[in-house]
Amino acid sequence: MDREVKTVRIGGACGFWGDSALGPVQLARSGMVDYLVFDYLAELTMSLLARARAKDPALGFAPDFVDVVKLILKDVAARKIRLVANAGGMNPSACAAALRAVCEGAGVPLRIATVEGDDLTELVGQLRAEGVTEMFSGEAMPDGIVGANAYLGALPVAAALGRGADIVVTGRVADSALALGILMHEFGWAGDDWDRLASGSLVGHILECGAQATGGLHTDWRDVPDWENIGYPVAECFEDGAFIVTKPQGTGGLVTRAVVAEQMLYEVGDPKAYILPDVVADFSAVTIEQEGDNRVRVSPGRGRPAPASLKVSATVADGFRAFGTLSIIGIDAAAKAQRTAEAILARCRAIFRLRNLADFRRTDIEILGTEAVYGPHSRAREAREVVMKLGVEHEDAAALAIFAREIAPAGTSYAPGTTGFAGGRPRPQPVVRLFSFLIDKARLPVATVTIDGERFEVPLAGLSAQQGPAFPAENRPGDPVIFDGPNVHLPLIRLAWARSGDKGDSANIGVIPRDPALTDVLRRELTAQRVKDYFAHLVKGEVERFEVPGIGGFNFLMHRALDGGGMASLRNDPLGKGLAQMLLDIEVAVPQEIASTL
Repeated sequence: MDREVKTVRIGGACGFWGDSALGPVQLARSGMVDYLVFDYLAELTMSLLARARAKDPALGFAPDFVDVVKLILKDVAARKIRLVANAGGMNPSACAAALRAVCEGAGVPLRIATVEGDDLTELVGQLRAEGVTEMFSGEAMPDGIVGANAYLGALPVAAALGRGADIVVTGRVADSALALGILMHEFGWAGDDWDRLASGSLVGHILECGAQATGGLHTDWRDVPDWENIGYPVAECFEDGAFIVTKPQGTGGLVTRAVVAEQMLYEVGDPKAYILPDVVADFSAVTIEQEGDNRVRVSPGRGRPAPASLKVSATVADGFRAFGTLSIIGIDAAAKAQRTAEAILARCRAIFRLRNLADFRRTDIEILGTEAVYGPHSRAREAREVVMKLGVEHEDAAALAIFAREIAPAGTSYAPGTTGFAGGRPRPQPVVRLFSFLIDKARLPVATVTIDGERFEVPLAGLSAQQGPAFPAENRPGDPVIFDGPNVHLPLIRLAWARSGDKGDSANIGVIPRDPALTDVLRRELTAQRVKDYFAHLVKGEVERFEVPGIGGFNFLMHRALDGGGMASLRNDPLGKGLAQMLLDIEVAVPQEIASTL
């Protein structure tokens, strides 16, 4: 008799701090999950949590998680569902204390574990003295760092579950490590089983953005039903590393090969070398196949030994920024909006001179409604209703208070048709910049797990190396195909799906052909240079193209693309969410014989 195949079912309940409470409630009541994972920590979220903890030692974690646990506690206990969340942020122990109070108040005794050891803030001075530099730019470590956290891996999560934790609360761990820790615990995967560690990391990567794996942000958005009741993803995982992506019955959304492929390439950079604390994952040969209605099978990935270092994300307080907006209506609306923004800046500068204040450090004018982000590719310069968006940065919050007061006078001083004051005066916000660097694992040898008052250490430095297996020859790109005959020019969206996202100041665009026959066309047409030229008005660094033969796709990594990225950017799209949509507009030459089949 064949041994029953073990399946571990993990639900992706939260994609970011601020995600809907629908996901966890829906999944907890679905009867489809053994575990729920919650990802709350974007790179700059930690700075917000560090500031909160500085004001109140009882804060510094994501309170949303505590509120959600209140909603699902009875379902979790009745169905024996275990929870893993990085909601601890800068203060996992305070988060655990808040959760214990909720459980005790409801009379539901659950074992709660914390994972700590990622917070390196106290080492910042020493590391600066040692000459640590930024891992991408080579910049020296600045003053003003408000928090520094290493990306821990899956080992302490697996250890906490092995000690019987019902809820595991971590600080900064790699997003994908939440699910990988579950699978290491359930299947007993070894710390040097590189292929399975890569596969488990892919499970976590697909789940980490919640509904993005079930139709959220999908290129073919019209095909995605019932947005308001969108299902959150479930991964049915097998011991060999393969898994099936699905969602609860009766929910909205869509799970297709295209949707899952978009998410696989989301923000990974080089798909052959996605560097994580536990493994260097290679997703380039992964295949994604439709198995049934809202069921997609993903093949195992491959892995190489983990690096000997951990990435650390530090956040730097660096002045202040503010944004002002006005709606402007009528003939020549764009020109009126541009002149209005310039007048506001000129008036502020005049006041600055009177008060001996320095000039703005940076300014950014975007006339929304004219396709400002498209730059030279805009088709909407004659819009008759626009929004003037003016972003400014200054070292002194008092200067930005002057800026805030100079927005409203435009209503009587400048262009006819000026309106849109409902939001009131803008408020200065701290500028928080990301500073990333590497630290040897030997400097951070253990993480600490605490459960029921017992503390134990989990080694982190264990199995790692710089050398891994070579990229297999069968996975190399094929020779260029020569197309004879006439071409037809079509927008890329007719040929491909695409999704974009950010990593600091870099942007990532994954492109997947709608048909395998189109891969050669995309290889010829979408060169790194052409993509760089198309985005030249936005992208200041190099553009790299990586091939993904398993799905016939391509991943583009664009450096210095986001005006600093995150909270350091003055752009309307600081996270690069719109870049894939812009690229889908580019015209590509398609052989007529292929175009006739589209």
